[in-house]
Amino acid sequence: MSYLTGFYPSVRVDSSGDGVVSQAGGVVLTSMVKVAGLGAGLSEALEPWRKPFATHDPGKILTDLALSLATGGDSVSDIDRLRNQPEVYGLVASDPTISRLFKILATVKPAKALAAINGARAKARAHVWAQAGKDSPLHGVSAENPLIIDLDASLLNSHSEKEDARPTWKKGFGFHPLCSFLDHGLLGTGEPLVTLLRPGNAGSNTVAEHIQVVKDSVKQLPTGYRSGRKIMIRTDSAGGTHGFLDWLTAKHRNFSYSVGFPIHGAVAKVLPLVPKTGWTKAYDSDGVERDGAWVADITGMLDLSSWPAGMRVIVRKEVPHAGAQLRITDIDGHRYTAIATNQTKGQLAVLEVRHRLRARCEDRIRNAKDTGLANLPFHAFTGNELWCHVVMLAAEIMAWTQMIAFTGTKARRWEPKKLRARLFEIGGKLASHARQITLHLAATAPEVKLLLKGLERLLALSPP
Repeated sequence: MSYLTGFYPSVRVDSSGDGVVSQAGGVVLTSMVKVAGLGAGLSEALEPWRKPFATHDPGKILTDLALSLATGGDSVSDIDRLRNQPEVYGLVASDPTISRLFKILATVKPAKALAAINGARAKARAHVWAQAGKDSPLHGVSAENPLIIDLDASLLNSHSEKEDARPTWKKGFGFHPLCSFLDHGLLGTGEPLVTLLRPGNAGSNTVAEHIQVVKDSVKQLPTGYRSGRKIMIRTDSAGGTHGFLDWLTAKHRNFSYSVGFPIHGAVAKVLPLVPKTGWTKAYDSDGVERDGAWVADITGMLDLSSWPAGMRVIVRKEVPHAGAQLRITDIDGHRYTAIATNQTKGQLAVLEVRHRLRARCEDRIRNAKDTGLANLPFHAFTGNELWCHVVMLAAEIMAWTQMIAFTGTKARRWEPKKLRARLFEIGGKLASHARQITLHLAATAPEVKLLLKGLERLLALSPP
């Protein structure tokens, strides 16, 4: 190496490197797939769609696609980065083979194919959570500390005439999927449960689709955690409808809920009547009193007889931050928001801040878009539905890896972009000795010790 006058050294470059792995850190994801039993589960579930004498297993193809998205790809062709490293990622199917599989799964009983994939996901999830122990989302779950499922919709722009792409309410063109994510809390991230792909002109507060997403979401949870107050459904005001809340609170379901509630009509009329003593300090996300924000319970000031029994309405007022615009219903120079909930225990400030943490769902959607959701690659609607499931596979493999391999570390809350930059893209070199292949990770990588510690945790576990 020789140095010139300038910022960077001058080095000779050629293409004769042998045994070099550019994404050696991705081995932690392949280990997670094994520990979860996801690959074997998908292989078994998709056996009816496998052609006789086929070289490539459908389950392996889908997990390969998920791994390519997890490590930074955003299209089918990006799988070639895995294909060039067979010692780490195994035999990877060609692009035409992948396209043929998607065509088969999207045309030959596509609903059953998606159900088979979702069944394999749910089975793997239950095993991973059991292996996680006290780090599982189920640890300490109760009516006072519920397992939270967030629902939210987002717009996906389409730059071509894909099937069922429609104009959107933001004057764009594309799709309007409704998603659900399970929140891991402040110490973790979250994992996807459902992505219901819809045309771009789909409504925001459609009761039937919200109900369908919740039905499919609870199917992803282990048996024994599919009803009752220990499960909370959390949405914005799109979920604050009579039909949806009536369905959630039906006797055989009895879910907890926390939904946005519109401030107009009766709510707007009673706001000036709330006494000063009715307001208490609001909390920030760390449970510390927040200056310039207050909460009040106005349930007794409203006629809620047409709503489900036990519903409470909690209002928050705060001094608007710089640049915030007040609405016509805002009074006294404060900005007002309201939520509806059937939680009976806990301080008002705790219940209100628990709802505001729903904003984490928006982070989950943004991360999903960075993991392939933003680019629906197929013309057929059923093909893009299948692609959404591959995106969910990629996101949950990363979430499970963080839950088990990186619990108690700074990487537990890292977003996909940082996971890739700091862990998955660590380089390595393959060495063969006595019929044993060893992957030597780059010793100078800043997070190589963290990666090795995570791999040790995974290797200590057993697949189902």
